[in-house]
Parts: sequence; structure tokens; C-alpha cells
Amino acid sequence: MTDLRAWLPRGVEAISEWMAQFGSFEQHPSLRVDDVTLDIAFGQLTDRLQDNYPFGSPRYVGQMLKPPHDVAVLGYLTAMLINPNNHALDGGPATAAMEKEVVARLAEMFALPQHLGHLTSSGTTANLEALWVARESHPGKSIAFSADAHYTHARMCQVIGVEGVPIRADARGRMDIEALEQALATGRIGTVVATLGTTGLGALDPLPEIVDLARAHGARVHVDTAYGGFFALIADDSPDGVARAPFAAISGVDSVVVDPHKHGLQPYGCGAVLFSDPGVGRFYVHDSPYTYFSSDELHLGEISLECSRAGAAAAALWLTLEVIPLTDAGLGQALRANRRGALAWHRLLDESDALTAYQAPELDIVTYFPTRPTLSEVDAASARLFVDAAALPPDKQVHLATYSVRPAALAARGHEVVADADAGRIMRSTVMKPESADAIPEIHARLEELART
Repeated sequence: MTDLRAWLPRGVEAISEWMAQFGSFEQHPSLRVDDVTLDIAFGQLTDRLQDNYPFGSPRYVGQMLKPPHDVAVLGYLTAMLINPNNHALDGGPATAAMEKEVVARLAEMFALPQHLGHLTSSGTTANLEALWVARESHPGKSIAFSADAHYTHARMCQVIGVEGVPIRADARGRMDIEALEQALATGRIGTVVATLGTTGLGALDPLPEIVDLARAHGARVHVDTAYGGFFALIADDSPDGVARAPFAAISGVDSVVVDPHKHGLQPYGCGAVLFSDPGVGRFYVHDSPYTYFSSDELHLGEISLECSRAGAAAAALWLTLEVIPLTDAGLGQALRANRRGALAWHRLLDESDALTAYQAPELDIVTYFPTRPTLSEVDAASARLFVDAAALPPDKQVHLATYSVRPAALAARGHEVVADADAGRIMRSTVMKPESADAIPEIHARLEELART
């Protein structure tokens, strides 16, 4: 790993030397902190931060969490010493330029022929912007999304005052095409949201078919690939890649969202939204006479619903992509390791008598459950497994997550589990750190042992 202890002082030194040319000044007395007080408070901070899960451990395969890459930390902290604001060019000229560069690279990854876009503070905010533009583009029309899509779409439809129409999912957790066609035939739908990488199962909605249907009915298509977007780098139908067709179809959609703070190795506070038609910028038009004055060039705040945005996030992503580029040979290699880990785990589950695979992974999310005859027993055993795996000694702990399913979903996947409850928990694991791939046999063996108890 990059040694931050060696590189961070260089960042501080470089920014300090740059600042020195503008003259020295004394910090105001009201802002001075004595070292004794700071030492006590900092000690408390580091102690309290240990009340966390070890997100960086290869055996943390629970939620979609992992520390940012050291290079991203270096870029973020170095830029944060200046604290630029990417809302306007005069708030951060250098980081605004970096933001435009990284957004262009994301657009190239998705093969968008042209684009208008920017970074956001989160995928939720990015999706809000995309749905807001959808509303402005097709006023009075509804927005359709899969029943397995992230809950943010239903919530954001409420925020912008648009009817949200859930479309049932098929037996693999993907949007059901027949149900979508029926909804489109009503003439109510103005935009269809397709998800490439659902947060529950990592499922890929059938985007090529969705685009064809939407176009036939005059509807827009927005793609929420906050989680799965970077898998476009390895979407080649190869043994350790992912399905090509859904990602190739992104080039023909109206908007797309991706979260660099997931597979893009960034700290939180880094999402992105891109539109294929730069003309949607007309919806953002607003007057801010005290902000957009430093140049005639487009200010990022003129195409964003958010105002203040951390320029440090753009610097972190820019530096990361300089050393780990958006190519198969670059970031793609980490994604292939994730994918191999997920596939290897699924094979072990297929051979297990203690754990049952729920469905095959399409990305790097693995779902499974303790083998039990009834749904209530599956639920109870899953709850125990979640607790027991995390209660092992620190060097053996495995951290998991759960996922709620209904009897019909189990039956649709061929699982003969007695439906004695309305819903039950199963296990859901994200293999989103390449280091986890080599630990999968150990993780699986440990969970098998616990599941038998």
C-alpha cells in the first residue's frame, strides 16, 4: 500500500510553500488551541473511532463499505488544506478543472458520445438531479423503476412531486420486461429507471430491452449504476468479467449515475451524474450575480442543484485515476478480483450442505442462507450467523449483512423452504475488496462451521 506517513508531509509542505508567497500571518487568538487540550481531545477521538467495524479487513464482507485508497486520501487531504469549493470557478479553479476531466473520463467509460455532468455529494443526490431533469423533460409524466431498485427512487419521486411506479422484478431480481411493457402501454410513464447493480442482489436490469421499449413509447431512460457502474470496465462476457450487453447499452440512455465512493476507491462525498444531452443544462438556469463572475467559462454550479461541493473530492478522484486509470488493466483488475471471489464463493455454496446459495451473483454480491426446512428457521439461523461470525476473536471475525426475502422470492428461485412466515432474513455479502478474494475459502469454511451449530 501507499505509505501515507511518507506522502502526507509532502502534501502539507507543498501547500504551505504555495501559501507562503501570499505573505505570512498570525492566526487569530480566538482560534488557537493549546497542545495539551488537543492531545486529550485527539486521544478521545482515536479511542471513539475504534467503535467501528473493520471495513478494510478482507473478512469484512457485509455492507457496501471500505476505506478509500491511500492515493485518494492523499489527494483529498492535500486539496483540503486549501478547501476549494467547486460550485464556482473562483471558489476552486484548479479542482473545477479536475472535476471536468474526471467526469469526461467517466463519460468515456460509459461510451457516451457527448455529455453534461458533474460530481455530487452522493448517489442519492445524483439520482435526485436525474429524476428532477426527467420531470422537467416530461412534465406530468410518471417515473417507473424496478420493485428491487434502491428505495431512493420512490423517495425522490415524493420529493419532486412525481408519481413513482414500481415494476415487479423477475426471478433473478431484475426488472420484468413484460410488466414494464404493460406500464408503458398506459401512456403514463415519462421515464424508466434501470438499475445495473441493485444494492440488494447486485442484479442487472435488462437495459437493452428497456431502452427499446422506452423509445417505442416515447419515454426517457435513466440508469442508476451507483454500485455497479465501474464494472463497465470488465463487461466483456469473460469468465472473470460481467455481462457485456447491459453496460454497452448505457451509451444510448439519457442519464446515468455512478458512485466513485463505492468501487471507484474514493472517500464518501463523491457521486456523479451524467446526461447524454448537454441541452438539459437549460433546466438549471438561475441567477447568482455574486458567484459566476470570474470568467465566461461554464461554472459547475450552473449545472448542479447542489451549491457548495468539496473540490477536494475532485482532487482525490483525479489523483486516483492518474495512477489507477479507468481501464481493464487499471481499475478493472481490482474488479476482476472481486468478481473471481464472488464466483468462487458461489461454487463453494453450491457444494455445501450447511449453506445454500440464494442465486448466482451477477457482480460481486453473494447471497445465501443456512440450510433449514422452514423460513422462520432460516431467519433465526441467519440472525445467529450474523452475530456469531462477528463475535469470533478479532483475527478470525467475519462481518456479514442480511437481506429480507419473501416466500415467493425463494420459490421463484427453486428453493423448497416451507413458507411459515411472511418474510425472513438471509445472508448478503459484498466481495468489493480485491483482498477478500483470497480469503473466501477461509470465510466460507468458518461460516459453514457456524451454520451447522
